[in-house]
Amino acid sequence: MSDERAGSGTGDATGAGDTVRLTALSDGIFAIAMTLLVLDVRVPPGLDDARFRDAVRDALPDLGAYALSFVILAGFWRDHRRTMALVPRFEGAPLRLALVWLGAIAFLPFPTSLLSEYASEPLAVAVYAGTVAVTNLLGLGVLLTGRSGPTGRGKAGAPVRAAVRTVTTDSWTTALVFGASVPLAFAVRPVVAIWFWLAVVPLRALVRGSRRS
Repeated sequence: MSDERAGSGTGDATGAGDTVRLTALSDGIFAIAMTLLVLDVRVPPGLDDARFRDAVRDALPDLGAYALSFVILAGFWRDHRRTMALVPRFEGAPLRLALVWLGAIAFLPFPTSLLSEYASEPLAVAVYAGTVAVTNLLGLGVLLTGRSGPTGRGKAGAPVRAAVRTVTTDSWTTALVFGASVPLAFAVRPVVAIWFWLAVVPLRALVRGSRRS
């Protein structure tokens, strides 16, 4: 990694400074987005025993949507940390895409709220799935444009190539599964589309296994 970041002159120092600032901005946005997710999970105070139990049951969809989105955001954050290490400099197209991608990250609490309240509505499931798919594609675009730029086309060792493949696989498989679930929500049932999201796990395992063989 140090070989790819090595350089001379103020340009490299400026690029490193931009990366540090982008990392700080990204961490802040992730922290806020993850915190906003939990605001929909609540039980009103002052309830009697029966109404309290009903309120807890009613909160389960909110808790499920929170857990799902937190896991997804954690995956985005993990891949983002990898991308920050794999892209030598953030300027031009990679920087612009990174900012758009952060906008999608900050937007995720809204479709999460839709999903928790209207999971039986095809449009709510489609908005959530579409947001996750587009966010993955934006993150993949950040990596690919950053690696294809003048400072990213140098020789890369096996660990770097492996890391790029891992992030690429995670991004396109998740985008494929969530994107494919959008028509399922309308053509079949929203619950079928939600369960279809689990297909991302065996798909990733299948792709990684085929690459090792």
